[in-house]
Amino acid sequence: MLIVSDTSPITNLIQIDLLPILKDIYGEIIIPESVYQELCEIENQQAVIDQMSWIQVITPHDFNLIKQLKQELDQGESESLALAIELNADFVIIDELKGRQKAQAMGIKVIGLLGTLLKAKQLGIIPFIKPVINQLIEEAGFHINPQLKAHILSLASE
Repeated sequence: MLIVSDTSPITNLIQIDLLPILKDIYGEIIIPESVYQELCEIENQQAVIDQMSWIQVITPHDFNLIKQLKQELDQGESESLALAIELNADFVIIDELKGRQKAQAMGIKVIGLLGTLLKAKQLGIIPFIKPVINQLIEEAGFHINPQLKAHILSLASE
């Protein structure tokens, strides 16, 4: 499976010490150079990423597409979507609404951090989602619509 990730799902998981669930679920994650650079700007996150041999950094080459995407999205999101297209990725992990909508409009399958947590529970990697979501909110400043939280917990039978 070929998975490209944007910055925020990775930073949020690092902040609650659950980054390895991405490896447990997907095996390997690919991030574009700009996402790596964004991670390096956050205290202690470069060291964490550099220790994760299952996170591969690849520079996208479709600069015209990136330039076009940057009219609506930030650099990391733009490169993530461009890289997903270039590599014909199975999907991209992205949480920001604009980025998700653009990816879907481009025919790229998307999953967010909450979908990833659901998958982790289904695979038995984590026993419950609710405490993880609460930890994301409290420790990582993760924002979630109360209706979406209720829906995710319902899907998880929690």
